[in-house]
Amino acid sequence: MRIALIGYGRMGREIERVALRQGHTITRIFDVDNIKNLNREGLSDSEVAIEFTRPDAAPANIISCFKAGIPVVSGTTGWLESMPSVQDALKRYSGTLFYASNFSIGVNLLFAVNRMVAGAMDKIEGYSPSVYEVHHTGKLDAPSGTALSLAEDIRKFTMWNGWRCLEKGVKEGIGDGVEEESVVDNRVEESGQRQDSLFKIISERRGEVTGIHEVTWVSESDTISIRHEAFSRAGFVSGALLAAEYSTNHKGLLTMQKLLGF
Repeated sequence: MRIALIGYGRMGREIERVALRQGHTITRIFDVDNIKNLNREGLSDSEVAIEFTRPDAAPANIISCFKAGIPVVSGTTGWLESMPSVQDALKRYSGTLFYASNFSIGVNLLFAVNRMVAGAMDKIEGYSPSVYEVHHTGKLDAPSGTALSLAEDIRKFTMWNGWRCLEKGVKEGIGDGVEEESVVDNRVEESGQRQDSLFKIISERRGEVTGIHEVTWVSESDTISIRHEAFSRAGFVSGALLAAEYSTNHKGLLTMQKLLGF
């Protein structure tokens, strides 16, 4: 494949390394110093773009790819409040967007198991859920997009109608050994469901942790947990390249669930 990279941070550099090793070509690299060149001319020699940038930049980057007629794979999280306008542009330009909060096949298995367990728990009383995630101190958004996907599936499949995020850990720029703990979000669906049904997302930032996600259900008699830990970014990169290949011959809004069939 001829791949344009949008964003040249940790993920962008790792995608470049693996893509070249697999025989793909990196045609262009767009970052903060040349993002103005992200247009039809700048993408003219590319088959697909892979975008890992910042939440405030992702929607405009994605729409630029639609305008250029190039399918785009985006793994940037934290921008989904802009998804309606991105979907409008997707239709207007007959574009292709492959979006995933996490491209790891292992994490997508976790999503599938989480949906299954949540569906079963909707019929069982006495269990309370929580979501726990840990990432490196450089991760910009909290909770992670993966934790949000897990939480939203719990909300979708059960009577729990919202979540509350507790953020803690050492933050970049604050200083070594300093911890913050605060409630950073609180979502309650306006519905006929009970309004006290908020569960916790615990979002922790420490060291160079690639990614840990765990869903736990606790009752008076036992605990049930499902967990995924990434040892490196290799799983994310492999999934992103699979998604890029899939995007070159599919149209519209694409997902890992569609690609993997579960």
